[in-house]
Amino acid sequence: MKKSYKILLLLVMAVAIAVVPLIMIKDSEFGGADGAAEEVIEEIDPNYEPWFDSIIELPGGETESLLFALQAALGASVIGLGFGYFIGRNKEYNKQ
Repeated sequence: MKKSYKILLLLVMAVAIAVVPLIMIKDSEFGGADGAAEEVIEEIDPNYEPWFDSIIELPGGETESLLFALQAALGASVIGLGFGYFIGRNKEYNKQ
């Protein structure tokens, strides 16, 4: 099996690991900082009205966690590619 096929298989498996729980587990709740902050604000000022509401209501808390994890993975990939590019460029420059 070629290296590129192995990498593709690993990527497909990683996506499946992230997507399958979203499909199988419905209406689960994961608490976060936003929910905790909302509770504290309601304790301090019960009449507080938020400035705006979310445009899109996500189906569950796990979706929000998935999007955050994907954002972190994308950011880490960009940083890794940047380091790889500069290290490769430096090695090529030192050969000359």
